[in-house]
Amino acid sequence: MTRKPRNIRPQPAGIRLDTAMVLAAGLGKRMRPLTATRPKPLVEVAGKPLLDHVMDRLRAAGVKRAVVNVHYLADALEAHVRNRIQGIEIAVSDERAQLLETGGGLVKALPLIPDDPFLVVNSDNLWVDGPMDTIRALAARWDDAQMDALLLLVPQSRAFCHGGQGDFHMDALGRISRRKPGGRVAPFVYSGIQIVSRRLLADPPEGAFSANILWDRAIAAGRLFGLTHQGLWFDVGTPPAIRKTEQILFGH
Repeated sequence: MTRKPRNIRPQPAGIRLDTAMVLAAGLGKRMRPLTATRPKPLVEVAGKPLLDHVMDRLRAAGVKRAVVNVHYLADALEAHVRNRIQGIEIAVSDERAQLLETGGGLVKALPLIPDDPFLVVNSDNLWVDGPMDTIRALAARWDDAQMDALLLLVPQSRAFCHGGQGDFHMDALGRISRRKPGGRVAPFVYSGIQIVSRRLLADPPEGAFSANILWDRAIAAGRLFGLTHQGLWFDVGTPPAIRKTEQILFGH
């Protein structure tokens, strides 16, 4: 007897995001000397740690659990998420033994993540929603039949505190491609916020590696997409960026 194939209907566009991976294990070298005694996610901007800003956004979007990876000053970061973060379930992916970078960190955390797809957020971003909740807008754009990852992109002209030549170009369908080395300025900057399918993490390299490797595979397959952020976004990567961010937020 011939078995009927499973999951023959593609998943409709739009999803509910219950789980987020929060990347918080980096060394924070650009934020020195502030990171000499604290991990970068606990550096305060506009009255609260960067990590707390992220958690506020996750709760507002209805995310129920966050997996946070730790490495540098891991004890302080783990104590903070265990004792100070309320209203969201927390799991810790321990990278004390080896810093695994963005791609390796995602692979190590997979056993703690029950969902497919799921949200991934860098812990050193600060953003303000546009007309729609940013995370919900990203979730509404997800199309499982076409995408292995969906990146929130910021127009280069509105990427506050961010230097560089941009990261990506985007076509009319939302597919994205990289800025060529030495090429013209790319109009979009990666925000540090994305939705990823577990397909993106299939057959990964061993140990520490960058998520850029996974993105390049998805670009080659035509399955890396972008969505333009409609609100404010700040790359809070250095001490001077903290003051500039606060000046823009508070208007003085």
